[in-house]
Amino acid sequence: MRKKILIFSVVLFLVKLSYSQEIKSNTGLGFPMINYTLKAQRNNTPSVMHSKFKILNQTFENPHELTKACLSCHTERDKEIMATSHWKWERSENLPGRGVIALGKKNILNNFCIGTKSNEKTCTRCHIGYGWEDKHFNFDNPLNIDCVVCHDQTGTYRKEKGQAGYPKKSVDLSYVAQHIGIPKRENCGICHFWGGGGNNVKHGDLDKSMVNPAREIDVHMDVEGENMSCVECHRTEKHNIKGKLYALSSEDKNRIACSDCHTDAPHKDKILNEHTVRIACQTCHIPFYAKKNGTKLWWDWSTAGRFDENGDQIHESDADGNHNYLTIKGNFVYNSHVVPEYKWFNGTANHYVIGDKIESVPVQMNTLYGKYNDKDMRNKGADISKIWPVKVHRGKQIYDTVYKTLIQPKLWAPKKGEGAYWKDFDWDEASRLGMEYVGLPYSGHFGFVKTEMYWPLNHQVSPADESLKCVACHTRHNGRLQALDDFYLPGRDFSPVAETAGVSLMLASIIGVAFHAFCRFFFKGKCKN
Repeated sequence: MRKKILIFSVVLFLVKLSYSQEIKSNTGLGFPMINYTLKAQRNNTPSVMHSKFKILNQTFENPHELTKACLSCHTERDKEIMATSHWKWERSENLPGRGVIALGKKNILNNFCIGTKSNEKTCTRCHIGYGWEDKHFNFDNPLNIDCVVCHDQTGTYRKEKGQAGYPKKSVDLSYVAQHIGIPKRENCGICHFWGGGGNNVKHGDLDKSMVNPAREIDVHMDVEGENMSCVECHRTEKHNIKGKLYALSSEDKNRIACSDCHTDAPHKDKILNEHTVRIACQTCHIPFYAKKNGTKLWWDWSTAGRFDENGDQIHESDADGNHNYLTIKGNFVYNSHVVPEYKWFNGTANHYVIGDKIESVPVQMNTLYGKYNDKDMRNKGADISKIWPVKVHRGKQIYDTVYKTLIQPKLWAPKKGEGAYWKDFDWDEASRLGMEYVGLPYSGHFGFVKTEMYWPLNHQVSPADESLKCVACHTRHNGRLQALDDFYLPGRDFSPVAETAGVSLMLASIIGVAFHAFCRFFFKGKCKN
């Protein structure tokens, strides 16, 4: 019996030792790398073979016919889609001091291509619909929905430039319709990787490398590791996709949190878990962004309109192919492997809406709310602001020097003579037409003003062993959090009171220990039990 117990104990010890070593080798930190996504239980095999449906085995004369065929089986899905912000390009948001307003691409300006108004025919290449040419687009017609842009599995579906969301004529709609499935990274990335005029222009943490990323680029989407798809985090219910972009939204709802999978105490180290109260997971686990492809950090519209000695447009690029200068857009600055900037963020934001007066410079295109002593009064005074890593895009864009408002210019037209800046290069006419289109006054006088826009980072999560170390922030000089000077940070800040108190406690402890030792020695043997 004893022999059996001994053998069992040895086997149990070896199994435990083997498991511990595997944990350490996988994480480099000695705590488990849990497969939260349960890869073994995933089943991405389509439950239906669309190629067997007779209705899809036809030549579609136009994409509206394809949508009609989709809806003949997927009944009521059109109502779900037309209720989403992906379709409406706006959602109701409660902005501080303004109340509830419709907020989205329809009325938000940015400091990239500025805005969609009067430019819909080209901007809506990233819309999940067909035919949005101008303000008269019919949002209530279900046949205007583009089903396949999100569900195509062939990789052949592409929308045409300047054609109001219609696909390229070369696309075989019947072939695409017969190969439909759950959205893949390529489906999401066709807009979210390439928005703003190029790869990784806007977000900084979303680019074409995320289609097949290595572990060091994104530990969740690593094709040799977790290999997660976008929709495994951005879970969807009735076509409403969870997760919000704070360039376009304001309220702290419908968001994705790391704790949804990793809990509120993901570390074995208690001190690290305590950090999560005031520090977003992303702060430590996204030490750099734009890891593979550069991202745009500066856009100066004021330099646009320059031509070479032959009168031709200028196209200048850096060694990586990123634009330095374009006649139609001006100067740019790109960078890769960028260290984030850091902001206190409580999950709410404000936005510059078309027609707002410029109150300060640089103009804040979106303001991330939060401060160190921010409290949530709904939760008995609990802290809600956390330190978040952000990409900050800075630029100079056109504004009305009399009315003190940013201008929505008409940028795009198919040909010259229609007043669009990208064809006629007349800022005054482009401004007049753009502001007339949105129904706001234009004084006839324009200039260029500095602007800033903030993009909280959530992707390109590094492996745990590449996350920030303590010294990255807790250091006297050039630490990550140097700009956040509204709180005391040990190792960075010097406080005479705190330092004196600390040293005094240390001295008191030493004196107390020494006194205790002295007493033990002096009274040794003098006291009887």
